[in-house]
Amino acid sequence: MELHDILFFFLALVAEIVGTVSGFGSSILFVPLASAFFDFQIVLGITAVFHVFSNISKIYLFRKGINKEIAIKLGIPAVIFVILGAILTKYIPQQEIELGMNLIILSLAIYLLTGHHKKLKQSNQNLYAGGTVSGFLAGLIGTGGAIRGITLAAFQLEKNAFISTSAIIDFGVDFSRAGIYIYNGFFKSEYLIFMPFLILISILGTYLGKRILEYLSEKLFQIILLSIICLTAGVQLVHYFFNC
Repeated sequence: MELHDILFFFLALVAEIVGTVSGFGSSILFVPLASAFFDFQIVLGITAVFHVFSNISKIYLFRKGINKEIAIKLGIPAVIFVILGAILTKYIPQQEIELGMNLIILSLAIYLLTGHHKKLKQSNQNLYAGGTVSGFLAGLIGTGGAIRGITLAAFQLEKNAFISTSAIIDFGVDFSRAGIYIYNGFFKSEYLIFMPFLILISILGTYLGKRILEYLSEKLFQIILLSIICLTAGVQLVHYFFNC
């Protein structure tokens, strides 16, 4: 195993831990980080397959408190629209998708830092809209967890319920898009060797995230996390424009 691969797995573990603690899922950090190592289409494929196992870990470790009503209302439109987003990745130029991904992630992180998302109301309309947007973005740019997190936050779920409900929705989203990405050739057989490591990382990262949640202030952690996301997306954007 090369140093390049070890660094990738370490960053995947970090993304999994912070994704568990924040409740936004690991893809908001994992996708821009992984884009520095692999072709963006490969990143989409690896992320989707990795997340299937990541969400199984979260569902098991945070299994108490899943809100079935919210999971259905937010999850069904998310699964429908992730399929549409994933299909479009084959037809939209990769550079445009990657640019859009970094712009959207940076904008979301800044928006979350301002705290305006806390004004979102509890309503079925917001659940359907949140599911639609988060699913479409997950399929198109590889990450929609922040939108789903913003929507769920309005319902003031207990910590375990928030993570488990989000994870069961995300499982449906990732399982659906993984099939399309694999069909489109985004997940090549040469990357199968990564899967045992990523499965172990998903379990370990979720477990460590759960332990950290017991001691760390969520508010402080989210500020740190969102600052890192802003920096990551910002660096990727600078790199993109300098190489245009």
